[in-house]
Amino acid sequence: MLLVIAMDVRMVVGTNVRRYRGDAGLSQEGLAARMGVDRAYVSGLELGRRNPTILTLWHTALALKVPPSKLLEIDGPLF
Repeated sequence: MLLVIAMDVRMVVGTNVRRYRGDAGLSQEGLAARMGVDRAYVSGLELGRRNPTILTLWHTALALKVPPSKLLEIDGPLF
């Protein structure tokens, strides 16, 4: 049996969005404009308060110019 550490995927996505947004030199407003959402949505996403749909993940990745899988990558061990 595998023991999986409890991890909230929303926090994983939020951390990655924040990192890639910073790498791209974008403000929350800049990313929001690229995604067609409010800045508050980006803030909520980065804080792990949003539960993005697969479509939102796709648009976020396009806006950040990264593969969608990068938004789900976890630093550190899963087990």
